Amino acid sequence: MPSQQQARAQASAISSGSAAAEDEAAPAAPASQLRTLFDRPRLSPGQRRIAQYLIDHLTEAAFLSITDLADRVGVSQPSVTRFAAAVGFSGYPALREKLQAIALGSIGGPSVSEETGNELQAAVDAEIENLENLRRDFAAPGRLIDIGRKLSRSTPLTVLGLRISASLAEYFAYAARRIHPDVRLVTRGGSVAYDALLQSHEAGGTWVLAFSMPRHAQETLTAVRVARGAGLRVALITDLALGPLADEADVTFATGTGSRLVFDSYAAPGLMASALLQAMTDADPERTHARLEEYEQISEQHQFFLKD
Repeated sequence: MPSQQQARAQASAISSGSAAAEDEAAPAAPASQLRTLFDRPRLSPGQRRIAQYLIDHLTEAAFLSITDLADRVGVSQPSVTRFAAAVGFSGYPALREKLQAIALGSIGGPSVSEETGNELQAAVDAEIENLENLRRDFAAPGRLIDIGRKLSRSTPLTVLGLRISASLAEYFAYAARRIHPDVRLVTRGGSVAYDALLQSHEAGGTWVLAFSMPRHAQETLTAVRVARGAGLRVALITDLALGPLADEADVTFATGTGSRLVFDSYAAPGLMASALLQAMTDADPERTHARLEEYEQISEQHQFFLKD
């Protein structure tokens, strides 16, 4: 016969096992369910405001009429209808039914903060996942190394980034100018972009590096088509491996963007840009060394930077 101590240990083990099974069967916290429901990279900033309001005020918002919800968020009723369609529902009534099911299922459950942390922490978690995916892609870096070599040989090299993608293009072009003799940055669309692309080809350029982040600009697609029509090849850094832009590009590097906040964050695309810069430096190490040494001398001479 087991001792009292053994009996207590067995009871504790049974209790722990039951608790673990209950935890595994328990549904995700309401905020997690909503973030999964609303995690669409093509939501506009206005639509993300609606999503954030629903996450923050679920138990109340799930029972609001479309008029009341629009008033609370500060958007129009058609905006709420478009939001419902954007996240996969036939209309606001279908979305509200789903919200009510989540809200009613959360009564008596653990708090959002206990399960998921706050919205900023969730945004960081999403970016960590994007970087983990990129790390797996880098396990076979042959394609990236090859494109880095081709970008290095293109003189001039054109870097294209319109609207919100301009910041990534500016970063890449700024760094690339340290190691490449002729980098041309295009951050304006329309005829300005056309002129720059045509001139780049006439000057002997062979490649364009284009950035396209959500929401994808129509003028970016047009510029890529102009580049291809002029005889330039296009390497594209974007968030989607499929779609019109990827179809037009010669090679696409698809990396996830952080879409948890009102405006996207670009940890993975920024790292992809840095990796391509590294591939360019490795493609011509002698030129890289000479140009960096020359730049250091100039920057020291003219005191570009503060001394540590």
